[in-house]
Formats: sequence, structure tokens, C-alpha cells
Amino acid sequence: MSDGDMDDDKLEVVRGDGNVFRDLGLPNPDLEQLRAILAARIIRVLDEGELTVRRAQELTGFAAADFSRIRQARLGRFTVDRLMAMLDRLGQEVEVSVTVHPRSTPREAEAPAPAG
Repeated sequence: MSDGDMDDDKLEVVRGDGNVFRDLGLPNPDLEQLRAILAARIIRVLDEGELTVRRAQELTGFAAADFSRIRQARLGRFTVDRLMAMLDRLGQEVEVSVTVHPRSTPREAEAPAPAG
């Protein structure tokens, strides 16, 4: 492919809303984004401290395999509270701020079953 070929291709630019999981239409996008943010911070702490997964295990009590999964972005088995606990044991303080507001695109409400 020459540089000239690229000029002939039409590229569509789509501006996201700041959450790639929502942009991709994945379920629970806010939860997935939070887990990704926490995992990225764990990776940063490991990198900045030059910690191997084995050393992280020694320091935290969490399995080295857990840190390997986080490095590989295999986050399916991790809850938010578990990721926060890992950060805590790595000497990090986690501060959470929550804002609740109506969705801009409503979805069908899941009403509880009537009592009685």
C-alpha cells in the first residue's frame, strides 16, 4: 500500500463520550470503565515501584496470578472492591466520588414485581 492509497480511503471519525465501553455498546459500561481505571492504577504502582508480580504477592497477599491477569487486562473475575483492596495493600489511598443523574438515552426501566 502506497501513501497515495491512503488518501483515497474515507475514514469516519466518531467522537466518543469518554467511556469506550459505552461507545462499543458493552453491558455495564460504567462498571467496566471503573475496573479499567483501577487496574491501570495498579499497573502504574507496580511499574513505578519496579515490582514483579511475585513481589506484589509478597507485599499484598494477593496471588501473583491476579497481578498477571491485571497486567493482561483480563479483569472479568475482579470486583471493584477487590481492585480497591489491592491498591490499599500496595499503599495507595482510593477516593471515590459518585454523581447520579438521569440517563441521556433512557432505557426500559426494570420495575420490581408488585408485592402481594
